[in-house]
Amino acid sequence: MRENDVMLETISKVVIIIILTFGFYIFFNGHNGPGGGFIGGLVFASAFILMFLTFDAERIRESLPFDFTYLIVGGSVISLSILFLPLLFGDAWLTQYDTYFEMPWVGEFHFTTVAVFEFGILLTVLGVVMTILLTISGDTK
Repeated sequence: MRENDVMLETISKVVIIIILTFGFYIFFNGHNGPGGGFIGGLVFASAFILMFLTFDAERIRESLPFDFTYLIVGGSVISLSILFLPLLFGDAWLTQYDTYFEMPWVGEFHFTTVAVFEFGILLTVLGVVMTILLTISGDTK
């Protein structure tokens, strides 16, 4: 039975939001500077690790009712499909496509296939780290 750690839970909620925000920044900054899917995935995983250390496993299962191994498969499929996408258009393997378009309240937005590839890497890394963590802790569904 756990003690009533109100301060720890309250501070952890704020810190988790800060860590996730920083993870988004690292992910979106990745194709222009240091960061990207791998580092962003590790930062996201650190937020989930803090969540697992702070709260009960039952509360986390209620808020995250999915298996992290699906993230590994989904992220790998996204990344591999982006790698082979240029072959469908007759271009060389690993060709990068990018475009600019207007978004309301944001302005001009640069979209590239590298961002989609990095998102797949982020999901894969997050799934692997969380699966390893749950396996080591002995938490089975």
